[in-house]
Amino acid sequence: MATLIRNKKATFNYEVMEKFEAGIELFGFEVKSIKSKHGNIEGSHITIRGGEAFLLNSNIPPYQPVNTPASYDRERNRRLLLTKKELKELQSFEEKRGLTIVPISMYTKGNKIKVEIAVVRGKKKFDKREDIKKRDTERDIQREVKIG
Repeated sequence: MATLIRNKKATFNYEVMEKFEAGIELFGFEVKSIKSKHGNIEGSHITIRGGEAFLLNSNIPPYQPVNTPASYDRERNRRLLLTKKELKELQSFEEKRGLTIVPISMYTKGNKIKVEIAVVRGKKKFDKREDIKKRDTERDIQREVKIG
């Protein structure tokens, strides 16, 4: 299970409530691009429409731009593959005020590409500052342990 693309901002900007694993519907050249670790899922989110989940605002460039169809849109909506039970659960989370669904990472599982998605709540500014302080103190402690 190799992580190919990671949304580093998601864990900093949001408090993760619950995680899900979803398949994703891609073109062949998009799969090659993701496997070569090209793409960006920062700033993207998931929405549920008509009983289906879609990944919006993700940027996946073509693997070989010359061999890609001219009509290809690198920021197109991509359908996520989830069970009906998971879709209903995500729908209920999406309807709650203050909750959002965002992608955390894309990774391989066998020969499939999976997307880890999470139901999140936005952090306040003081929560972010607290996280930065914790990270700095942990880094200082690790430095002292290495030296001493």
